[in-house]
Amino acid sequence: MSERETMEYDVVVVGAGPAGLSFAIRLKQLQPDTSICVIEKASTIGAQILSGAVIEPQPLDALLPGWRDNPPPICVPATDDEFWLLNKTGGRKLPVPPGMNNHGNFIVSLGAMCAWLAPQAEALGVDVFPGFAAADTVHNDDGSVAGVRIGDMGVAKDGSHKSGYTQGIDIRARVTVLAEGARGSLTKQLIKRFRLDADSDPQGYSIGIKELWQVPAGRVTPGKIVHSVGWPADSRTYGGSFLYHLDGDRIALGYVSGLDYTDPNYQPWEAFQQWKNHPMVKPLLEGGSILSAGARAIVTGGYQSLPKVEMPGALLIGDTAGLLNVPKIKGTHQAIRSGMLAAEHLAAHDLKPAGFDAKLRGSEVMAELKKVRNIKPGFKKGLWFGMVNAAWETAVGGASPWTLKNKADWSMLHKLGQQEEPKRDYMQRDLPPRDRLAAVYFAATEHDEDQPVHLQVADTSVCVTKCAEEYGNPCIRFCPANVYEIVDDEAGKRLQINAANCVHCKTCDIKDPYQIINWVTPEGGSGPNYQNL
Repeated sequence: MSERETMEYDVVVVGAGPAGLSFAIRLKQLQPDTSICVIEKASTIGAQILSGAVIEPQPLDALLPGWRDNPPPICVPATDDEFWLLNKTGGRKLPVPPGMNNHGNFIVSLGAMCAWLAPQAEALGVDVFPGFAAADTVHNDDGSVAGVRIGDMGVAKDGSHKSGYTQGIDIRARVTVLAEGARGSLTKQLIKRFRLDADSDPQGYSIGIKELWQVPAGRVTPGKIVHSVGWPADSRTYGGSFLYHLDGDRIALGYVSGLDYTDPNYQPWEAFQQWKNHPMVKPLLEGGSILSAGARAIVTGGYQSLPKVEMPGALLIGDTAGLLNVPKIKGTHQAIRSGMLAAEHLAAHDLKPAGFDAKLRGSEVMAELKKVRNIKPGFKKGLWFGMVNAAWETAVGGASPWTLKNKADWSMLHKLGQQEEPKRDYMQRDLPPRDRLAAVYFAATEHDEDQPVHLQVADTSVCVTKCAEEYGNPCIRFCPANVYEIVDDEAGKRLQINAANCVHCKTCDIKDPYQIINWVTPEGGSGPNYQNL
């Protein structure tokens, strides 16, 4: 075997999202001679970034003071806020919670914003490499992180080398910055290896499913922001919607389901489609068309689930650390802020990660999370308790003398028959897409079929025996892309994995009740190619 090719940098950043790019820009501003590369598994920068997204601009003002003179391609100033409690046939307008007051904020496409940020990093001398998936970490003899290994290209499904086989290179660096977003595959390994979560609660997640629509002229009020709770989620299930009016007769809309739900029959994608057909939403969309669609896990554990964010040779920033503010439904400002903070720390400490954990915990990033730490966990006791608790925590500014605990999302799932579940109406409605496979089309996801399956199931016999009996195979319901199917043919019942459908949301890795699904990176450039999500 030939020796693996190596590239050397001062810093390697895994993930070209808002945290990773902001970090690279800030470190170059402070230390122009520091060599930095940013690697991104998507085929182009921003192609696998999905968020609502409304951003607070202050961290961006600090990073790039003149950005408003040359804004991202989708950047609509927020105008009106509405907050609704929905029932099946209508709803009640509620006062807008303080965290959801978006005066001064901007509606953006986070994917388009990252594609706009990347050239600004490159102009400062950062090497940005899309289409390169970090498949593993490399380590020094003392165990410290020494960089990342790029996945091999041209490997067949059976593991043999195809004609275009290229061995992945090692990118070695003095410090590795993990900015992979929610449930990063390398971050997951490193948290386990260095026991970074020994003193924190398990991380929590939601799944956000989003569509971008073109609608007939006259329906859109650019800058209008509407959030809802209630239907179609029952009072025991955490769920809510967002509806953002853009320019050009476009609307970004989506539905977020907490992955701490207990009903094994709950179907997040179908709940979203139900919501779209609500009497207050459907008239906006009728006669329109979907431009793009996708899904992504959202990190929601907050203050008490923050792992240690430094280890020998590496650190965590942004959503990979778990910095999203759930009541605000915003993480971009925290991602940018944490990226800048990490850059400033490394610049001041000869590129050594030691001390960054304390710096982050003593910063405004964590002060913001501490204030709202009890709001999301309160909803584990139901919608009504959650709303009353949220009002209390807001009123006292998070000064309650207690901190509510988080449990792992997979552990929350009840077995079939363990509790009486609400009857769910998932009948097909009028609006597209017709089913989950049709939705995959709008994600423009592409995987070479002849490559190793990147959804590794440790023991598939569990799926047709224990899981079928105990939970009724929830993977066929929680996956928004029809990746998992139980087929019954002449060989008997078996799990079929349609890996080419995967939109990289990571829900299976999070919610599988046996924790035997391991999401690893497919070949670089594979996956969804989102447009303006």
